[in-house]
Amino acid sequence: MALDAPLLEKNRINGHEEGRFTVTAKEFGEESKRLWKLAGPAIFTAISQYSLGALTQTFAGLVGELELAAVSVENSVIAGLAYGIMLGMGSALETLCGQAYGAGKYRMLGIYMQRSWVILVATACFLLPIYVWAPPILKAFGETNQISDAAGKFAIWMLPQLFAYAFNFPIQKFLQAQRKVMVISWISALTLVLHIFFSWLLILKLGWGLIGAAITLNASWWLIVILQLIYIFITKSDGAWSGFSWLAFADLWGFVKLSLASAVMLCLEFWYLMILIVITGHLPNPLIAVDAVSICMNIQGWIAMISIGFNAAISIRVSNELGAGNARLAKFSVVVVSITALAIGAVCMTLVLSTRQYFPYLFTNSEAVAKETTKLAILLGISALLNCLQPVLSGVAIGAGWQALIAYINIGCYYIAGLPAGIVLGFTFAFGVMGIWSGMISGIVLQTAILIVIISLTNWNREAQQAENRVKRWGGTSGEH
Repeated sequence: MALDAPLLEKNRINGHEEGRFTVTAKEFGEESKRLWKLAGPAIFTAISQYSLGALTQTFAGLVGELELAAVSVENSVIAGLAYGIMLGMGSALETLCGQAYGAGKYRMLGIYMQRSWVILVATACFLLPIYVWAPPILKAFGETNQISDAAGKFAIWMLPQLFAYAFNFPIQKFLQAQRKVMVISWISALTLVLHIFFSWLLILKLGWGLIGAAITLNASWWLIVILQLIYIFITKSDGAWSGFSWLAFADLWGFVKLSLASAVMLCLEFWYLMILIVITGHLPNPLIAVDAVSICMNIQGWIAMISIGFNAAISIRVSNELGAGNARLAKFSVVVVSITALAIGAVCMTLVLSTRQYFPYLFTNSEAVAKETTKLAILLGISALLNCLQPVLSGVAIGAGWQALIAYINIGCYYIAGLPAGIVLGFTFAFGVMGIWSGMISGIVLQTAILIVIISLTNWNREAQQAENRVKRWGGTSGEH
């Protein structure tokens, strides 16, 4: 059963009107506590797993400049592309597992996870050419021959990580849907500690260089997968895992469609601000501007870890409550998390603006780069505010199963409105990086406004009914409580 809120009247799907929606401070606090219990470990997990690649780059940088460039380019371009696609494909489980768990159809969670494994392993095979032919791909994007060749060699060594992604993301969505976020958090923490030690041992102490970096990074991702699987196989995940089943191969096309919609939705968001650095590189004398934007994106990346945590939390809450037929609780959770995200975004924006004269020097010794970064801080602050709220609204969409709709909205807002506006402001009107970033922010503002309108007008009773139909259509009727 989904979590209860005794003071908040629950409205199951029984044909009645929604009635008045009254909220007390105590009810708000209880729902906030539920969200933080999910978001806190999810944020810690995101930071821990994000740090695996970041620390590998740090150790590689202690070996040499070429090693740093090879790991950085492979990690951000080749593995970054694969990460976005695989995470997006796996996010379909946030809808399906969450709603099935809320409906009490626990056995179906294991079936859904196995179906997702089949789809993501196939996706990993389709992505293999990107790794194999990484050098010519990187050269086509203007990277130097030396860096492209080194990054390409490292990409081949990192193929095991690609298949670890294929198993890891479905497993994590499977566990998150059951609110077992602390398990993932502890496993990620243990892996991070071991990763630091063995990175030092193999890369620096034994002098294995890039080979040591590949061994430790691959081993760390597979350790996460193996430890999570051991937990699931031993505990049976409270009935959600009942063993391997041929049902994993049933109705794969329906799964593929939802997985592709999830991938398109998340990748369009994931890559949007990354494009900012690429476009900035085409400005006249771009070196200082690119360095300044890179510093801002680094800070934005850490802020995004908070957003990822709340994205997961609200996705779990909405999918669980819709699956259980609790329309009012789903709606209430959206209100609470939106207010919380705005408050956190306001704090982040205030911190960025109040330290804009100082934080650039944490990343650079160049006065010119620091000055440009300070000038961009106002846009970074606005982005921090928007990017705390926007992923939360996307999490609502994932929990409700609106991935296909949001994918179309993202295409329109980001790539038909925001990106062209940025190019026009940056190049045609010669506002430079300020113009490019401002135009792209307008796309985020438009997308956020549209999501707010959609969520405000949503009939949550109807969404709960659709969740029940989705569980039945994809095998929920054969599930066991």
